[in-house]
Amino acid sequence: MTDFVAADGLARCKWSGAAPEFLDYHDHEWGFPVSDDIRLFEKLCLESFQSGLSWRTILTKREGFRAAFDDFDFHKIAAVINNAACAVKMVETEGKLASFFWGFEPNAEDLGPPQSQSTSETSIALARELKRRGWKFLGPTTVFAFIQAMGLINDHSNGCAIRAAADEARRKFQRP
Repeated sequence: MTDFVAADGLARCKWSGAAPEFLDYHDHEWGFPVSDDIRLFEKLCLESFQSGLSWRTILTKREGFRAAFDDFDFHKIAAVINNAACAVKMVETEGKLASFFWGFEPNAEDLGPPQSQSTSETSIALARELKRRGWKFLGPTTVFAFIQAMGLINDHSNGCAIRAAADEARRKFQRP
């Protein structure tokens, strides 16, 4: 996969050049490890909302989602309410969502080359476990996107200038 060369002359993952707002998200959020339960839950919700849409649609409206979440029509967010109840239960049993999710961190050796997959054994197992616990609208592809974005793997392309920073953040990260 050919990388995107940004205005600063540095190569990035190809997808980060598809829309202006992607570069900042790519450079400062995507692929960096997260242990905050609220951010993890938010990302799972946004990934499930994104299914079938462009990530740009969700990313550009992310602040609106945050501000207006309580105003959503209940028919449209019934699954999210269900998943919120599941998250509460999970915190009761696991202590933190982060502890649960990071328990699924795959070994890098078990993954294909960066950005060559849309699912993995880990995303299939995690989606299956979430479903077993009552979560909805979170299949293996959605869960794989979550794993990528929340830094459970470093899926920045090998030529991406941010890959080393994500690796360093993962090395320093205190797993919950």
